[in-house]
Amino acid sequence: MKSWFTVEKIDYNTFAISEYKHWEETHSYLLCGEDKAALIDTGLGISNIREIADTLTKLPVMVLTTHVHWDHIGGHKYFKFIAVHEAEEEWLSVKFPIPLPAVKHSLMCKPCDFPSDFKIDQYQIFQGVPQMLLHDGDSLDLGNRKLTVIHTPGHSPGHCCFYEPEKQYLYSGDLIYSGCLDIFYPSTNPQQFWESIRKVQSLGIDRILPGHHQLSIPVALVDKIEMAFRDLSDEGKLKQGNGIFSYDHFQIHL
Repeated sequence: MKSWFTVEKIDYNTFAISEYKHWEETHSYLLCGEDKAALIDTGLGISNIREIADTLTKLPVMVLTTHVHWDHIGGHKYFKFIAVHEAEEEWLSVKFPIPLPAVKHSLMCKPCDFPSDFKIDQYQIFQGVPQMLLHDGDSLDLGNRKLTVIHTPGHSPGHCCFYEPEKQYLYSGDLIYSGCLDIFYPSTNPQQFWESIRKVQSLGIDRILPGHHQLSIPVALVDKIEMAFRDLSDEGKLKQGNGIFSYDHFQIHL
């Protein structure tokens, strides 16, 4: 079961927990402070991410959600303390915006080496009441280690990045990564996405820790993505339904 995940050490108290065997190649991040640990996202829910976290820390773990999409909340069921942005509280506790059959189709649409105990007919989207609601600018203290909540809507209404000022790490979720940036769903907003990119541009960033695909990406990707959005806007193309635009190391799907 544990072989489903790949653990990579970012530094002495930061770990990436990745699901490279699935086409989404999701990343979750375990951050250990002196008093508690934070797990940013919990991945697909195909295997038990709690078992991995427990091998890396004995601290109590709080789950911080970049956004309430199925591929980032799959393992929430294994934890007691969950935080989400206030704009997506009802997605978690009342009704997920995408039907279960559509989620299962996305999960299985490309071949991968699933664990032997995984059964797609038993797969469910996590639903539950969050223990904390996040807001833009909130400071979270893990014990001599602080994170700032950066509300970055666009990919979803309550999407958040988490910024660590001391290390200048940006945990970017689905805002910035090397791959296809999806802004074509009804609940996405291209203009807000662009504004969110500009928002994180103002931060001092030493390392980006993305939600998907290549783990090591250049900080300069933020500026390249912003420039692509600017060009699309100037050309009158920054609208949903306009298709996929390809650039060096990323795409924008409108």
